[in-house]
Amino acid sequence: MFGLLRVAAGINILALVGVCVFLLWNGSPAISWEFLTEPPRRMMTAGGVWPCIVGTFLLAFGAMLIAFPLGVASAVYLHEYGGKGRYTRYLRLGISNLAGVPSVVFGLFGLAFFGMGVSLLAGVLTLAVLTLPVIINTTEEALRQVPDAWREASLALGATRSQTIARVVLPAAVPGMLTGAILGLARAAGETAAIMFTAAVF
Repeated sequence: MFGLLRVAAGINILALVGVCVFLLWNGSPAISWEFLTEPPRRMMTAGGVWPCIVGTFLLAFGAMLIAFPLGVASAVYLHEYGGKGRYTRYLRLGISNLAGVPSVVFGLFGLAFFGMGVSLLAGVLTLAVLTLPVIINTTEEALRQVPDAWREASLALGATRSQTIARVVLPAAVPGMLTGAILGLARAAGETAAIMFTAAVF
């Protein structure tokens, strides 16, 4: 079975390398300094992609500046304070449902709810809402991986619950939290349907 898994992983890696080589081989002649630094012209049939690069950076990182602290705080509440009550179950069910909503629905939501029209801030807020479920789920899973013995040892030494979370639990969960941030950033940078309604078409 391990040999079969290695073969499957090797096939996937070869496919990825093949796609990257194909793109570099066929796309490298078109890449130039002008292409990377000029704005598009003639309805995006000529010119460069500089505004697209800047817009992607501002939208994705702006969304993460909002979504990451909110997602971490939500995950901490759900795992450390929420317990296993009915209210927490409903919250988790809502987060799971949000994770499966198509991005075009988030775009329509952002256009109607934020009421800012087409703007950078509306796009950032929409992408922040879109990436929240990913960050919450990955952060909560990272918090589950922290051994309960660490929490008990901290409390036994006289630390309060908030001090235990801030100085013991969260530092131990940082790798998983960063994984969630990277996944959320990748989703924010790759979405187009939500941005077409709130930020810009091109």
